Amino acid sequence: MSSSPTFKDKDEDLEAQVPLNPQPSNPTVRTEQEVSGTTKLLYLAVYFLCNISLTIYNKLILGKFSYPWLLTALHAGSASIGCYILLLQGRFTLTKLSLQQNVVLFLFSILFTVNIATSNVSLAMVSIPFHQIMRSTCPFFAVLIYRFRYGRSYPRDTYLSLIPLILGVGLATYGDYYFTAAGFLLTFLGVILAVVKTVATNRIMTGALALSPLETLLRMSPLACAQALVCAIASGELAGFREQSPEGPSGALILTLAGNGLLAFCLNYSSFSTNKVAGAVTMTVCGNIKQCLTILLGIVLFGVKVGFLNGLGMVIALAGAAWYSAVELRSKTQKGGR
Repeated sequence: MSSSPTFKDKDEDLEAQVPLNPQPSNPTVRTEQEVSGTTKLLYLAVYFLCNISLTIYNKLILGKFSYPWLLTALHAGSASIGCYILLLQGRFTLTKLSLQQNVVLFLFSILFTVNIATSNVSLAMVSIPFHQIMRSTCPFFAVLIYRFRYGRSYPRDTYLSLIPLILGVGLATYGDYYFTAAGFLLTFLGVILAVVKTVATNRIMTGALALSPLETLLRMSPLACAQALVCAIASGELAGFREQSPEGPSGALILTLAGNGLLAFCLNYSSFSTNKVAGAVTMTVCGNIKQCLTILLGIVLFGVKVGFLNGLGMVIALAGAAWYSAVELRSKTQKGGR
């Protein structure tokens, strides 16, 4: 009898259940309904720290290394190397997967690459404020996927809390809203792909496969790195980089990119771990909070000027996030008391 996991009951929302005898593949990283609010906050805090740090790092580095596809390949390659080193140290073990399951993971890696490509292409057809306000709707679509695909129910206050969260980001990023018809469709497709990617990441770690965050990252990253390199070649980035640095990158640039790659590995691991313990919907909510925090950091670090409506939007969005957190905590407490 094979010991490899099987894809049974694909529509069953295993993540939302509280098993009588939970047997997670990684005992240190449990699923959404099995962890305390304090643990979730700790994971979210580390995730935010890594996310904001890499955002600032990328903003600084892209001025000297303006090759987004090569940078994506660097991030995926760094994740591959970091996970492989931890595998050799015995921090986690690989699960024996069937051909079908390996195909699923391959398609999962393509989803990551296509999501990035769609976002990059759509940015050329719409204004950044419009792109940001479209992205702010991710929590709404994440809830819809869980509601209609997996039959998960949410308290009414959960739906209501998403209203100020989304509208607040809209005000915080208010600016010149410009888009073409094709740009609108591509941006909307990018929103759907981003949500599906977040949900798929969670399902791989909490559903039938139940892979640990490190194993999921190790199996996905080399494929994503290769796909990003193909995109870099097709877009002319690799040729452009060679023309800019015919003698190869300088030592300072190599150290800068190495530091960026290390931080990207930390963010990827933190993102996957947080997704597993906090849930896909919470991760999309965090994306909205990140937009507000990025604006705040832009004001403090780069002197970005914002208007009254932008500031009001940040307050409203953060209030919506606090409301969502309170509803989730209350819901978890009620379930725990049953």
